[in-house]
Amino acid sequence: MADQKKLAIVVGAGASKEYFLPIGSELKAQISGLLDIRFESRTGKQTGDHVIMEALRRMCRPKNEDANEYLRAAWRIRDSLPQAPSIDQFIHTQRGDSRIETCGKLAIVRAILQAEASSSLYIRRDNAREGLDFNRTQNTWLDALFRVVIDGCTADELDERFSAISLIVFNYDRCIEHYLFYALRNYYKVSDQRAAALIARIRIYHPYGSVGELPWQNQSEHVDYGVDPSVDQLLRLKDGIKTFTEGTDPDSSDLALIRAALGFAPRVLFLGFAYHQLNLALLAPSATNPEGGSRRIIGTALGLSTADCSEIKFELSDSFACPSEQIYLRNDLTAAGVFGEYTRALSFRGIEV
Repeated sequence: MADQKKLAIVVGAGASKEYFLPIGSELKAQISGLLDIRFESRTGKQTGDHVIMEALRRMCRPKNEDANEYLRAAWRIRDSLPQAPSIDQFIHTQRGDSRIETCGKLAIVRAILQAEASSSLYIRRDNAREGLDFNRTQNTWLDALFRVVIDGCTADELDERFSAISLIVFNYDRCIEHYLFYALRNYYKVSDQRAAALIARIRIYHPYGSVGELPWQNQSEHVDYGVDPSVDQLLRLKDGIKTFTEGTDPDSSDLALIRAALGFAPRVLFLGFAYHQLNLALLAPSATNPEGGSRRIIGTALGLSTADCSEIKFELSDSFACPSEQIYLRNDLTAAGVFGEYTRALSFRGIEV
């Protein structure tokens, strides 16, 4: 019974939108603004992000490189992003241009950390409660997932439930890890160590990397949620961002583990995912053998046409060896709405505790 309850969740930018983080088009606009680095000598006016510019200077100095070459690469990104499907896809189409890659990664880190600071999950330093305000997260998908996972469980009985979950997160932010840590502390009053240990039972993969580990994940080299990074931090964190080529390199990525998690999951849930073909190709399992002998795929498709949903169902059916009648794509539901509509299908009841 426990194997039949395993759940793999693929998370895209639309899911983080519930916490006021940017979707792809908004992230593109934010990155364009950050890379619009210009100096007006007559008025002293500056545009763009000074931390990124200083990071470029500091990076170039030991190598005697010209920072202006990187500045021109930044402007290329700024000018081209309105045409690109996403920042990831633009960098992918310019593969081989190391300056484009560097400027893009620096801007991604800066933009995501700023977005975390503007999200409903951000904890102000002067917050006397030292935790999330869960009044601000009601009716969101992480709240809904948390309720499904903890249904009927004491704190000591959660290990198997958390072990049944795999998360493939295409976002660079740390919303999920951040939320779960504080949700466990608040609801069960467990220690930081116990909350961290439970979250570690979930297999969480970021195919394109993230903006660093949180304090409870790494005490020595952590990055606070929504922090305003120093130049040195920004330069270090850019190396945690992966291009599509890096994300699909079997020698330096979690690709095999991601495909195995999806290939053997009897339940796959797509939340806020845009079903871009590059990403679908990355996810396609090399073998499919869902434990329990059957598979069900449920996914949001908010904003997609009925015709596109039909095409995506065909692609998913082929990639995941799943009958089309067992695939439910809903272009009328948000990520949170899926849990309300498919409560029983997503339940973890039946896992031995």
